[in-house]
Amino acid sequence: MELSYDKNKYLKLLSKEYQNVYEVCEEIINLQAILNLPKGTEMFLSDIHGEYEPFVHILNNGGGIIKNKIEEIYGKTLPKADRDSLATLIYYPEEKLSIIKKETLDLNEWYLITLYRLIEITKKVSSKYTRSKVRKAITTGFKYVIDELLNSPKESEDKEKYYNAIIKTIINLNQADAFIIAISDLIKRLAIDHLHVVGDIFDRGPHPELVMKKLKAFHSIDFQWGNHDILWMGATSGNQASIATVVRICARYNNLSILELGYGINTRPLSTFAMETYKDDACEGFYPKIFDETKYDDTDKINIAKIHKAITIIQFKLEGQMIKRHPEYHLDNRLLLDKMNLKKGYVRIDGKDYELTTTSFPTIDEKDPYKLTLEEQEVVERLVESFKNSPALNEDIDFLYNKGELYTIFNNNLLFHACIPMDKDGNFKELEFLGKIVSGKEYLDLVNNAINKVWSNKKKISQECLDIMWYLWISPDSPFFGKDKMATFESYFVKDKAMSKETKNPYFYLTQEESICIKILNEFGLNSDTSHIVNGHMPVKAKDGEDPIRGNGKMLVIDGGFAKSYQKATGNAGYILTYNSNGLILSQNKPFESIDVAIKEEKDIITEIVVKENVEKKTVGDTDTGLKLKEEIAALTELLLAYESGEIKQKV
Repeated sequence: MELSYDKNKYLKLLSKEYQNVYEVCEEIINLQAILNLPKGTEMFLSDIHGEYEPFVHILNNGGGIIKNKIEEIYGKTLPKADRDSLATLIYYPEEKLSIIKKETLDLNEWYLITLYRLIEITKKVSSKYTRSKVRKAITTGFKYVIDELLNSPKESEDKEKYYNAIIKTIINLNQADAFIIAISDLIKRLAIDHLHVVGDIFDRGPHPELVMKKLKAFHSIDFQWGNHDILWMGATSGNQASIATVVRICARYNNLSILELGYGINTRPLSTFAMETYKDDACEGFYPKIFDETKYDDTDKINIAKIHKAITIIQFKLEGQMIKRHPEYHLDNRLLLDKMNLKKGYVRIDGKDYELTTTSFPTIDEKDPYKLTLEEQEVVERLVESFKNSPALNEDIDFLYNKGELYTIFNNNLLFHACIPMDKDGNFKELEFLGKIVSGKEYLDLVNNAINKVWSNKKKISQECLDIMWYLWISPDSPFFGKDKMATFESYFVKDKAMSKETKNPYFYLTQEESICIKILNEFGLNSDTSHIVNGHMPVKAKDGEDPIRGNGKMLVIDGGFAKSYQKATGNAGYILTYNSNGLILSQNKPFESIDVAIKEEKDIITEIVVKENVEKKTVGDTDTGLKLKEEIAALTELLLAYESGEIKQKV
């Protein structure tokens, strides 16, 4: 392999780490061996939308991998109930131990049997990794003990006694619980080598902050930002329209607690303003979409509706100001507050009058409809201050920026959340962005750089750059959105529901064609014979016969409705895509009841395999990691030659 660096300078630096021929040879042998190990398993998830419980369960069960390993080992020797119990113990060891200890008569016998079983499962999931990598993956103690148990053969009588002694001593020292927790965590850690999140952590579901906490602790991860992530990123940077939209969506789904409890954002000024301003308004049409009647009463529902309506009007005013400030956004068709005739009760859209659902707009001045009242302005200022100064939110968004990008090419697969804008003829749409005419990959690269610039300069970012984040949330030409309009106004205020229809960019139907998918893969320099496009964003309505597999298998759409609010339309609860040494497996989830039920009733998420694409067995050498290792081997080989020739002196 050709080395692409200043060889002499680099080799001298490398010689400080590998100081003689023996150390170089040892590392080359090690790396060469790693290249021949099976490829680690990648998992792809998208559109999590704050649904923490099903998300964490999927991480715990490794997308079904752990249950499969149990089946491989014990499918013919253990009853299904015992296999289910063992799986649940691995997923939730602390919670399950608490139950088992109350129900088991001979706990020591149970410990003995269970520890042996857990070790066998660990051997199975760790078989594709080096001994060193497995040891590094143990983060909760017992490194030496677990290493010995995984690598001590029991063929001889002496070794078997040694092995048994370790197990019994763990139990006698009252460390069995701690050991079970440690080895269960290791199994889960080894089941998934790398996680891809193909967009949309936020909105709709109740706990994006818990999802982010789990992701921040994950060992190997990347993000492809989704439109809802971009919205929160813009809000945290201080864009007022983005902030108002975030708060509106939280109110719409009865999730204001995300702001208040999850991120410490003060919504009291908004609440006080809403209760006073809309005290005589029933706020029909603003009741939350998700509302637990067993926890809240009608007063709560009405109060949320008032907050919801108040922030919605503020959002439309702020958006109007943005659109007027940026004629280059070409979003004049979203200026609708000034098209309302409140006396006659209609709004004019595209030259036609449509009846309004309400004429109660106490804060709108028909002469200057986009101007905030003094009270609204104060609410906005307080919200901006809270968003920009929330330590927890800034930490999460910082992680999202550092680990994320608009698109990712990983092991020859192309990952991005939504779309690449196209025209109806299948050409990449030429767009003006930041003064440049761009399309395809060049457009995505320019957008990606603009997003990164916002966060890296967030303390002194210009208003123009900050406004781009909102533009990317709402524009028909945004690679994060991909519809002709965001019909939020129509869905709230126009009686004719046909006006709420949003038409998708041609990308979404053209990619049914294999030739279009090949064109996209070629645009990014990928081999269309072996590569795939992985998208989220558009929930696949499986119950209506929609197929997540498009372009003759070149594209996989993995948004199947993680968010509960989508599941009536989709008929499922999201997709899991895994890519291991044998190929790709796309599975469809059934709705998940709860973690509590999963523990007590030992219920796993039911998944159905949609497609299994087998390939010639992949090794580490076939991956991006393998390419880097080959470069290291090439450099070490050059160092070895330099030592042997005397060009660089060894240290013995």
